[in-house]
Amino acid sequence: MRDYLTKGLALALGGLILYTSAVGPFASLVQRSVFLALTLLLGLAIYPLGAGTRWRPLAIGIDLLLAASAMVACGYIAINQNRILVELPWATPLDMLMTTALVVTILELARRAIGWIFPLLVVTGLGYAFLGAYIPGPLGHRGFGPAFVTETLFLGDLGIWGMLVGVAATTIAAFVLFGGLLLHTGGGQTFMDLALRISGRSPGGAAKVATVASGLFGMVSGSAVANVATTGNFTIPMMKRLSYPRPFAAGVEAVASTGGQIAPPILGAAAFIMAEILGMSYVRIALAALLPAIFFYLGVFLTIHMVARRRELQVVPDDELPSWASVLRPERLIPILAALGGLFYGVLSGHSIQTSAFYGILMTVLFYTGFAMLARTAWRDIAGRLLSGLIDAGKGMVIIGVLLAGAQILVAMIGMTGIGVTLASLIVEVGGQSLFLVALIVGGVCLILGMGIPTTAAYVLVASVLAPALTEIGVEPLIAHLFVFYFATLSVITPPVCVAVFVASGIAQTNWLPAAGESVRLAAAIYVIPFLLLIYPALAGFGTWLDIVLAICQGVAFVTAFAALMSRVHVTGNRLLDVAGLALVIVLALTPGWLTTLAALGIMIGLYLRHLALVRKRSDRQPASSPHLDTARETRP
Repeated sequence: MRDYLTKGLALALGGLILYTSAVGPFASLVQRSVFLALTLLLGLAIYPLGAGTRWRPLAIGIDLLLAASAMVACGYIAINQNRILVELPWATPLDMLMTTALVVTILELARRAIGWIFPLLVVTGLGYAFLGAYIPGPLGHRGFGPAFVTETLFLGDLGIWGMLVGVAATTIAAFVLFGGLLLHTGGGQTFMDLALRISGRSPGGAAKVATVASGLFGMVSGSAVANVATTGNFTIPMMKRLSYPRPFAAGVEAVASTGGQIAPPILGAAAFIMAEILGMSYVRIALAALLPAIFFYLGVFLTIHMVARRRELQVVPDDELPSWASVLRPERLIPILAALGGLFYGVLSGHSIQTSAFYGILMTVLFYTGFAMLARTAWRDIAGRLLSGLIDAGKGMVIIGVLLAGAQILVAMIGMTGIGVTLASLIVEVGGQSLFLVALIVGGVCLILGMGIPTTAAYVLVASVLAPALTEIGVEPLIAHLFVFYFATLSVITPPVCVAVFVASGIAQTNWLPAAGESVRLAAAIYVIPFLLLIYPALAGFGTWLDIVLAICQGVAFVTAFAALMSRVHVTGNRLLDVAGLALVIVLALTPGWLTTLAALGIMIGLYLRHLALVRKRSDRQPASSPHLDTARETRP
């Protein structure tokens, strides 16, 4: 029974997303309230209270009460949306009751879906709003009563019904539906096969397959943990089967899946929220994030390659690789290209992002159906695949919708109490006007605040509290938001609360701590790339083409040297000289100017030539051992 209810609600939510993507959203409060009502009902069906316990009958009653509360509260907003926006009514006891019930439902669902940390943050924000008058010093404020908080949260479009829920109910929902249909109509397997063909036969092939596949999946799904759970169930067993150390396998998958969140087109859904906050076009945000994402994956690839050569890790056997002919079959490739073509056509022709996503959805459905009919696939199977994509998209929106509703509550409290401005002023006061010191403090706090929280919600939190500290000392708003976004993203692989590493370690059946060490080493460059953005704003598209070329050269030199340093590659044959040479390249790469750029590139090329000479000298002395025979010579990091 619950399965049918879940599928029915997911289908209803997916249908709402598809309809409003095609014809445009309803009035703002109607769209957001109906979307949130369906999201909460579906969430209560997916995450039932007390499932499998003796007190399940009582839990069913609690779930029904929460569902009824959500329906009444959301229905009230949908019916009275004109009065709320025009009259700005005073809060009544009934309004306060509905607000309390809705907030409790949102936070309870967030607890069931992702744990206690995020709901406790929101509760802390609410408590701060009520009790601020009792806090001494600069962090205190006059305090707010239940009526004012209700009017802010419930009876307007700045609280629960604010921008974050609006973006979730329109743009993000459309992209989740686009990704769900693309993956369910064969795109997922095609991504995996492409990754195998591209990387499988190079050193550390299985780890590189995980990087490519997780990057492709992550660009569509936008969730590191979901990405690990999806691609990790294929890539981690493959790496274990080829005798890769288990912590290394888990670390590779966690890092690769995290990288998908900082890569265009959706940046883990943050691109759309960032565009709304900054008042910029989505295309500008995506282009600004392109070069940092490329440097991230370049650093991961180079580190894997060097570690694989040093440890003599196996390549993927030929019999496990699909042929290029099967991967590039028109019926597999054309629907994906058509889907992306529809998306880019919509963006480039000036349509809204939601409408552009609908064009991508339309092309996916048309071309998949067309090729399936040519292959004489039964109509029932075609419809089943499409409905599965629609249902999965509906389910995928539950966590996003609930988290953004909770984050919207927290953001409303931050704005109402002014704590964001206060904290930004305190950080600037501690750091003085030193850009490096302020950025270091902001980055560290971002890592702490983002721990245990999904990336999108973590970005919303740090953007509200910490990005102003950077803009206050003259950093471009887009650079400031990208900076805090990257550090919030890295929290999923940074100990001690590294959720993506926990999931990957569970699949690899290994201890999470060494896996976290591997993930931090593989992603080490990305901890510095946000600082590169501060030094070279041209990486985000600011400045002339000459500035951008200079920034790219510096970025390449930095990432290459950093990857070599972290992988402990033998460059000169003397470890001290290796570290000194690579450290010099890193310092030069972080120093703006053409002379330092040319010096960094020149030293890097010289070190590479020296490394090649060392490899040839060793190969002349003794035959190279086969990676297929000697796979576990060095398993320690």
